[in-house]
Amino acid sequence: MTDPRPSPLHERHAALGAAFTDFGGWLMPVRYSSDLAEHHAVRTAAGLFDISHMAEIWVHDGDAAGFLDYALAGTASAMPVGKAKYSLVLAADGGIVDDVIVYRTGEQYFLVVANAGNRAAVVDAFAERAEAWRATERDRMSAHEGASGYLLGGSVPRIEDVTDQTALIAVQGPRAEEIVRATAGLAVEDLDGLGYYAWRQGEFDGAWLFVARTGYTGEDGFELLAPVDAAAGLWDALLTAGEPHGLVPAGLAARDTLRLEAGMPLYGHELGREIRPAQAGLGRVVATGKTAFVGKDALDAAASDPAASDRPVLVGLVAEGRRAGRAGYAVLDADETVGTVTSGALSPTLGHPIAMAYVAPRVAAEGTVLAIDVRGTRIPATVTALPFYRRKK
Repeated sequence: MTDPRPSPLHERHAALGAAFTDFGGWLMPVRYSSDLAEHHAVRTAAGLFDISHMAEIWVHDGDAAGFLDYALAGTASAMPVGKAKYSLVLAADGGIVDDVIVYRTGEQYFLVVANAGNRAAVVDAFAERAEAWRATERDRMSAHEGASGYLLGGSVPRIEDVTDQTALIAVQGPRAEEIVRATAGLAVEDLDGLGYYAWRQGEFDGAWLFVARTGYTGEDGFELLAPVDAAAGLWDALLTAGEPHGLVPAGLAARDTLRLEAGMPLYGHELGREIRPAQAGLGRVVATGKTAFVGKDALDAAASDPAASDRPVLVGLVAEGRRAGRAGYAVLDADETVGTVTSGALSPTLGHPIAMAYVAPRVAAEGTVLAIDVRGTRIPATVTALPFYRRKK
């Protein structure tokens, strides 16, 4: 395998004239025409993204739901079949190993989609947690053997990393549904009933598809998981169907400004092993009422530790003019450095600079006026609520 590895759709991207970048160990298209044109197409019509670099991991059989309740910050067992949920893989110290989307496809069948660069970390974490789960099961078995001779068994789920066997394509934008409906050879079960953060089974030219109404752009849209062999045909069919609707292929550069406007965190920028969920505004993702999950003890301890309340917190910053803060730029309160920008850009949709930054809690209140040090120039920036952009429904 080459490093960075190409997507199953690499030849299609090259034929379209894409420029490439190494992202999470994958050689992925960063743009096909211009960042701005692709960004605006997604906001006004639709964009087609290859996101095959994302990792797909099935967790199934045994007590998969109970296992994921233990392995993740959220409560997978409470999710109805057919729905999806944003969740976190936490380390024992409460730091964020990855943020993931979990789809429930059966009573004990789940698909977990993780970030490309964290594929190994998530697979390894699940494997380690399965061993811990197995050890717990042995304890329960021993207890029951002693009491009644009854044996528990089979509660440890199977964990299958199918990233190499699948491709993932996203159609995002206000015209995404029209395009999916118009794509020759593509059928989706009960598309009329497919709501946000839900999935349905589909088919493309005889190949099984997993079709989810999820995305990372702040727009309506779909993510289609397909066998590698079917990916190129599906990509072509979507492009053909979407052309009269304004669909364009879009790269990672547009994806980054779209997700920033939508206030969506990016691992390695807003999320990381040193960040706790509450700092990133993701406290709601953690099901603190659960009896046990990896990271719970550390988060419970932090909740009663006054020093933990001094950790920097994630905020949105808006500024005027055309100069934008970028990741790593300092955030200032008068002459004091009080934080660091994690992502920033001149918003293509809003027309002014936006940024996300970790700042000291004392300056995190909405409306607080700070400054970003943009290469030696202080740019006034005001703390604002996230997201910066919210689509009209």
